[in-house]
Order: sequence, then C-alpha cells, then structure tokens
Amino acid sequence: QVQLVESGGGLVQAGGSLRLSCIASGRIWSINTMGWYRQAPEKHRELVAQITSSGSIKYTDSAKGRFTISRDNAKNTVYLQMDSLKPEDTARYYCHTHAKETEFQYGVDYWGKGTLVTVSS
Repeated sequence: QVQLVESGGGLVQAGGSLRLSCIASGRIWSINTMGWYRQAPEKHRELVAQITSSGSIKYTDSAKGRFTISRDNAKNTVYLQMDSLKPEDTARYYCHTHAKETEFQYGVDYWGKGTLVTVSS
C-alpha cells in the first residue's frame, strides 16, 4: 500500500499564502503523477495542479499564475505553493498519486485524507 500524508493547510486571509506538502510512503516501486485536488462544500472534487515524474505540469485555470506545484522525486514529496489566495480557494485539498507497488503491477490511484484550507475575506 502507498500512503499519502498532507500538511500545511490552515486559515489565511485573502491575499495571503500557504504551502502544502504531501509525502508518499509505503511500498513504492515507482510514482508517475503526483498532484493536488480540492473539494469545496457541495462541489465536485477538481484538479488543482499535477506534475509527472518527468516534470510536466498541468494547472486548472483558476490556479495559473498564483499556484506553483513542485516535486522532490528523491523524497517522494509534492508541494503546492499557493499565493494570492482568494476566498473561493477555500476547500479541502487532497494529495493524489498514480503509483506502482511492484514492477509488474499496473499503476493505481492513491489519495490522502486531505488538508483544509480556509481563506477569509
């Protein structure tokens, strides 16, 4: 099993910054994508940012120019630097990875339990 543990959420005023971290541990052969999703109350979970093992990055439109995703492959860690936060960024942020536990296994999606980000106006 692969475990994901997020940290770095909290309460911040609009215009402020937060940095989320997520560490993957457990039985890991390889990790392809790592990323962040978020889910606000009564809304669907949506992709915020994603980075592949080769460094290709994807952002949702609302995150472009404000959020920066990065990754430390040696530490199986992904970060999300969030600047110029807005009240509409308030949500639970979930770490996601697509990883293999063994060489011969197909990749599987894994999720963290989430960290709450609250942006006050």
